[in-house]
Amino acid sequence: MRSRARLSADVGLREEFAVNQKSHRPALDPQELEQLLIARARVGDVDGMVALFEPNAVLAVGGSKVARGTVEIRKFYSDLLASGFVFHAGEQYPAILNGELALTSSRYPNGTFSSEVARRQEDGTWLWVIDCPTIGE
Repeated sequence: MRSRARLSADVGLREEFAVNQKSHRPALDPQELEQLLIARARVGDVDGMVALFEPNAVLAVGGSKVARGTVEIRKFYSDLLASGFVFHAGEQYPAILNGELALTSSRYPNGTFSSEVARRQEDGTWLWVIDCPTIGE
């Protein structure tokens, strides 16, 4: 049986897509980035996923490899979704804020963690600058 929090998160993800289909609504809080990424991944919206990153962001893609910038991040997510990978929401920990930066993290059912650094943009929205989606694998 799914917990109420997990069910609520799943409903929120479905609502985000239903209301904002392909609109690429920005994250108004750094905690929204993961939810938006998962919602967009579930419908194959790679451009929407990439829109959550700053142009020169880095994404850890396994081992010591990183995808740098939107072109490489887009290719990584395109390949990942084409492989049939399914994103699942983790248990988000409260963001740690310091000025225009936020450290976000989640714990997943398989025991791994994610850790991300987001930056507040001039318009008040948030984008990832560093994303390390799997720690402890």
